[in-house]
Amino acid sequence: MISITRRRLLIGASLAPLAAALPRMAFAAPMFESINMFIPAAPGGGWDGTGRAIEAASKSAGLIGGFQFENVSGAGGMVGLPKFVNQRKGMGNALLVGGSVMVGAGIANKSPVTIKDVTPIARLTEEAGVIAVPASSPFKTWKDLENALKANPKAVSVAGGSAGGTDHLLLGMLLRALKLNPKDASYVAFSGGGAAIAAIIGGQVSAGISGYSEFAEQVAAGRMRLLAVSGNKRIPGVDVPTLKELGVPVTAANWRGVFAPPGINAKQKQALIDYMTALNKSQAWKDIVAQRKWSDVFLAGDAFAKELAEDIAETEAAMKELGLA
Repeated sequence: MISITRRRLLIGASLAPLAAALPRMAFAAPMFESINMFIPAAPGGGWDGTGRAIEAASKSAGLIGGFQFENVSGAGGMVGLPKFVNQRKGMGNALLVGGSVMVGAGIANKSPVTIKDVTPIARLTEEAGVIAVPASSPFKTWKDLENALKANPKAVSVAGGSAGGTDHLLLGMLLRALKLNPKDASYVAFSGGGAAIAAIIGGQVSAGISGYSEFAEQVAAGRMRLLAVSGNKRIPGVDVPTLKELGVPVTAANWRGVFAPPGINAKQKQALIDYMTALNKSQAWKDIVAQRKWSDVFLAGDAFAKELAEDIAETEAAMKELGLA
């Protein structure tokens, strides 16, 4: 069976309106007057959606006075990451949203600055991937798509996040499980979820891979159809089979978390860990996690750093095995 352990294989839309509807919790004073939130991706994708969710829940819970956002997209976070590292160094109120996509992108791009160069604060969520097709697609079931891949994988274009990221890895794992060469994948990488969605619903690609929350709105509107889920079990309330149920021994999921710049001191790091711990415990955050069908996999500080190091090693090994690194 092909799988990536600890791999949490991607929402896009501002959650500001949600904040007003969430219950407020009483705090004597905000833990930070403001947070400088850096999103190394374009608006409309999973990292941006996570950042906006953090803002909505934090404000509702009274944890933070205000937020400043900056989006810099490209290469699975590898364009924005050096800017965050160099310009936010030592800033105790700066956070970057990232995750498993950034791990693979750093390896694939042979980047001089990688996720190893920031300070792990907390892992927040994980989300299973889904394989989707446009509503007009001739592929009505996973078997239809599987047969097309077996016939000619190069003729089946699949949209996803940045090259080397978890979407790309999942496609490689699928081809390997179908006894095909992962190098024959016709993978179309996008730096933001919004652009990938447009390509899928516009029929510019045969299929797409992302997290359920990123495609949910399009599925509900009837513009996309889900064929399979990459998690160990079905997504609650979503009647779509897992790849394992369909006879394909592949599982993968995507995790997301937050990181501080290099150069912060122990007191600054602990303050950020305390903030994310309070956020995770807040009802406002729990409501968003449930609404988005994310899984809470909170892990903070040194424990998160340890798992991250293991994840980097496992990702590198998997990418080499699949010929992606």
